[in-house]
Amino acid sequence: MGNQVELLAPAGSRASLDAGIKAGADAVYIGGSRFGARYYADNLEKEEMLRAIDYVHLHGRKIYMTVNTLLKDREIEELYSYLQPYYREGLDAVIVQDIGAVCCIREQFPGLSLHISTQAAVTHALGAEFFAGLGADRIVPARELSLDEIRDMKQKSGLEIECFVHGAMCYCYSGQCLLSSMIGSRSGNRGQCAQPCRLPYSADGGKPEDMLSLKDMDAVELIPELVKAGVDSFKIEGRMKRPEYVYAVTGMYRKYIDLYYEKGAGCFQVSREDKNALENVYRRRGYCSGYYQNQNGKHMISLKRPGALFSGREQAVSCQDKALENTEYKIKEKINGKLILSEGNHAKLCMEYTGASRKIYAEYEGPVVQTALRQPLEEERVKRQMKKTGNTEFEFDRLEVFLEGRVFLPMQTLNELRRGGISALEEEILSDFRRDQTCARTMEKEAGKNTVKEASRIVKMQRGGLPQSETAEEKRLHLTVSVQSEEQLKALFYLTGVDTVYIDDSIGFRRDVVCQIRRLQEDGRQIYLSMPYIFRERAVIRYEDIYKELVQVYDGVLIRNWESYIWLLKKGYTKNMISDTNLYVFNQYSKDFMRQTAFAQYTLPQELHAHELAGLGGGGVLIVYGCQPVMISANCIRKTAGRCKGEEGISYLLDRQKKKFGVKNCCRYCYNIMYNCVPLMLLDQTEEIKKVDPAGIRLDFTDEDSKTVRQLTVLYQKAFLEGKPQAVPEMEYTRGHFKRGVK
Repeated sequence: MGNQVELLAPAGSRASLDAGIKAGADAVYIGGSRFGARYYADNLEKEEMLRAIDYVHLHGRKIYMTVNTLLKDREIEELYSYLQPYYREGLDAVIVQDIGAVCCIREQFPGLSLHISTQAAVTHALGAEFFAGLGADRIVPARELSLDEIRDMKQKSGLEIECFVHGAMCYCYSGQCLLSSMIGSRSGNRGQCAQPCRLPYSADGGKPEDMLSLKDMDAVELIPELVKAGVDSFKIEGRMKRPEYVYAVTGMYRKYIDLYYEKGAGCFQVSREDKNALENVYRRRGYCSGYYQNQNGKHMISLKRPGALFSGREQAVSCQDKALENTEYKIKEKINGKLILSEGNHAKLCMEYTGASRKIYAEYEGPVVQTALRQPLEEERVKRQMKKTGNTEFEFDRLEVFLEGRVFLPMQTLNELRRGGISALEEEILSDFRRDQTCARTMEKEAGKNTVKEASRIVKMQRGGLPQSETAEEKRLHLTVSVQSEEQLKALFYLTGVDTVYIDDSIGFRRDVVCQIRRLQEDGRQIYLSMPYIFRERAVIRYEDIYKELVQVYDGVLIRNWESYIWLLKKGYTKNMISDTNLYVFNQYSKDFMRQTAFAQYTLPQELHAHELAGLGGGGVLIVYGCQPVMISANCIRKTAGRCKGEEGISYLLDRQKKKFGVKNCCRYCYNIMYNCVPLMLLDQTEEIKKVDPAGIRLDFTDEDSKTVRQLTVLYQKAFLEGKPQAVPEMEYTRGHFKRGVK
């Protein structure tokens, strides 16, 4: 990138794309007909997208396509044919979440810039380092990061950093939310979030409020601080917003970015009038400056819905006036031309355009110029006709006309000359962006395997490739139990069918717990530590202090983020690592990638149904019981409710249907885990699970008492290890997505 920060505008439609370009965006991001995280936007079909790519490039801007959903097997096999036309046309970058898609795109489309989506929840320089090793050019970090964390990520990774500066914010770390998916089958990881976080909830018996609804972000006043932190691209949220919104917000940020570079930080100030105008473009929940200067806080939450004036519908209000509703979003590029008309010779039109990196020239030759029988052409008349560039993307800044002799050409021929010249100039400009068809390789399965092997080589931290052939003992279905309290841990004594126990980080290093661990290990159990869901600097500092004890006490670790993975490898960790469900193994390519890394095992995702899981070809650990995490949030329920004491524990949220969601307060790392209101129960699905052919099954316990832990563990042991069908106990439960899946 250049020295000046990029302004990146949303384009949920072609009209919004035009609005963003006219308002001064340096680049736009847009979804095609598939694989984008805004399923309900007015996404472009193939021919529209190809025209949009050319349009953006003719105006010297860039265009990034969202491919930021999790891809199922049948979809990732189609990714090559989907992206190839856009790649050839000159698409500048793709924004990606799925690790399998990352591998495929890097292998199949050389030279195509790879941007890691905020859906990947990169929260530390360690995560950026991981993706840099896979060939990423840019990171869109989690919105929850502070300016200091962003600065650290930029300095240590060397990657481009793209940060949101305006628009809606999710309550949950992006890519870590299953709330909409679990309660309504509309997956945020598949671009179909129903936004249940915007509904009222009551906390611990309090009155119903919009406890999970964050205000929108407005960081225009932080432009100097963001630039100093090393941010390369300012991203405006809003692919579901109208063109008027895109034009107004982009225009305001363009104004103040330019002001910063013109006047410097010392003279930078946003006027109250502009601030009010910007926030009146769209009023839904009020505004805050995001997490850049705040860890979290009640002031970021929109507890009450605005009044009738700000009902949540867009107010089509311009930063300047309301006339924007009728604005035609059209801009013209300045060109120079020289037209030579000489009797008896071919007409010649020479065109010149000054692009971002070079001057571009084009020539177009017309028919032989005739000799005028009556009135020859006059210079001014020719100029007037030639300057009628109409709906093209150009207008003449300077046009020279040379007439030699008594020349004549019909006006229709002059029009054809102009059209031909502009077309030739367009082709010359766009030739800089076109890619040869032979650059992209065919999407063969073996090529995908080559991709992950290359990715593994780049990361340079693997431990010897694929696992060896499994022994009969390893092939046996293993039973794993995850616990979060000492009471639950003690309940596992004398339950001989449990091979492995995961112990939550919140209790994992207490002395009394370590004593219990030793007893279980002496009994032949493998004991793993469940590491934090979010591994920011607080976690890094703590784990630096306890690393020696971690190695001494535990047989391995369960990992929930790429930051933990890279940190452990840097420490030279040699024990087993298992990835949790939120390091999504959604397709064969992500599965192959995981098998090429240092992970000994992976956990199957929650959003695939039984048939799709079976299609992965066996292996992995399948969760068969437990209240699953549906949100990981940097904000704190207790803090919002005014009852934060800095003590870890469980709070409860009640929704409109009187469903009770447990919320664990992880104060040590300052994040909350919200669990589903009812547990997953697959006790009676033994035959279907046999078809999935997992390497192991897992029971997740959150706040269950010891009696429940013993009862359910024994039932699953009999059903899955002894082959004795068991009836489901009388309780409220869900099948999750095991039967229904997500679209």
